[in-house]
Amino acid sequence: MTGWLKVVGLGPGTEDWLTPEARRDLAEATDLVGYFPYVDRVPPGPQVRHASDNRVELDRARHALELAAEGRRVAVVSGGDPGIFAMAAAVFEALDDPAAPAAWHRVPLSVDPGISAMQAAAARAGAPLGHDFCAISLSDNLKPWEVVLKRLRLAAEADFVIALYNPISRARPWQLGAAFDALRDHRSAETPVILARAVGRPDEALTITTLGAVDAAQADMRTCVIIGASHTRLVPREGAQPWVYTPRSYAVRG
Repeated sequence: MTGWLKVVGLGPGTEDWLTPEARRDLAEATDLVGYFPYVDRVPPGPQVRHASDNRVELDRARHALELAAEGRRVAVVSGGDPGIFAMAAAVFEALDDPAAPAAWHRVPLSVDPGISAMQAAAARAGAPLGHDFCAISLSDNLKPWEVVLKRLRLAAEADFVIALYNPISRARPWQLGAAFDALRDHRSAETPVILARAVGRPDEALTITTLGAVDAAQADMRTCVIIGASHTRLVPREGAQPWVYTPRSYAVRG
């Protein structure tokens, strides 16, 4: 049996957002490797499941490469898109290690893209990513908090729409509030803010608020936060929260 390794994006939650490519590769895999909740999202099947904690990404990647080098068909699963703050980078980092076995480099390797959390959140809210935007993870597990703050300030000064990943957790309850404070130095209080929690899952919740009114306690680790740019606009809707969009042209003004 010829082994391979596919890094598969599961999308944010609903099976409707799982691509045909990802569905096919999951069905053909002999082994599933990933963080516990993501492995659990794959429908039951004959695959051997190798689930692990969220803080062992490199170990998980090495294990997947070992299995594939032994001839197994391995799907490394990630929520959203695997190339955005997820397992694709860990797999390539393991492969880039000078000590990586030569057999790992002979493994057929590919990445199945998925719908990202920020794309799903943006679609629910309207079109807030319609102009230039960036994505920043607030987690300081792998980079210093000072770097996070610097990137936030510079993105705010450059007037990007900003999507925040990993906004808050029990170990980091204060960082989202600090991020909002940093952004308030550069953005008006009326700037639209989207809190999109568990998009695509039964407990999905969407809140449209402003930078002046938003409270970090409104978010949790399953929330994608999107902060508008200076020209992001609201379109009122009867009986519902407004649509949020960022015009593609700076000529569109309120």
